[in-house]
Amino acid sequence: MPGMEKYWPGKKCVVMSRDEVRAVDAWAIDEIGVPGVVLMENAGRTCAELIAEKLDTAKGRKVCILCGTGNNGGDGYVIARHLLNSRFEVLVAICGDREKITGDAKVNLDVLEKTGRAVEAVDPKSEQAAGRVKRLCQGADMIVDALFGTGLAGKLRAGYERIIEAVNEQNCPVAAVDIPSGLDCDTGLPLGTAIRADYTVTFVAAKKGFARAEAGAYTGEIYVASIGIEPQSSASA
Repeated sequence: MPGMEKYWPGKKCVVMSRDEVRAVDAWAIDEIGVPGVVLMENAGRTCAELIAEKLDTAKGRKVCILCGTGNNGGDGYVIARHLLNSRFEVLVAICGDREKITGDAKVNLDVLEKTGRAVEAVDPKSEQAAGRVKRLCQGADMIVDALFGTGLAGKLRAGYERIIEAVNEQNCPVAAVDIPSGLDCDTGLPLGTAIRADYTVTFVAAKKGFARAEAGAYTGEIYVASIGIEPQSSASA
């Protein structure tokens, strides 16, 4: 697929830490002048293309996208829009306080809702959160994990463990956006618990933690996708 290559531990390619990935984003936005919303669009579109390809093979058309309140969730809204344009049946749920959604993620949430798409809500603090996630995912041919990105560090906030475990209990393929939620970007170890994905579409470069053997149980197949611009240092690596 154009703009995407498969990664596996030991493959010679660009590998970055959490801080290095952040530096690339800052470089693209602040020095090169690519708006963050454009980077998010490129990332989400590429994810949607891979999901559509995988579901075309399985001949399934229903996708449940679980979004967090940060930019990883913003990628999820872009994915939803592109899958809807391709005539997939899509359910989107915000897992967290939607009042915390700002910036580029809020732009894409607004666009999605202005198309008439209803967005569900899951309160991670609710004792019913796990049951609600299971109901939302029922009948899905693919679950998209857009809860947390590479910036997650420290233990998961209260309630998200239940949501992640509820996803892991589903008999359904999972595609993780950038990194399986709950997996530490640099160590490749779960921060308490983590999504067990079948596919991970990660951006710019493979992440440092992916090289750890144990990480494979969470990432599944890994694909490195372009965000539309490559740093000069990475282009020559």
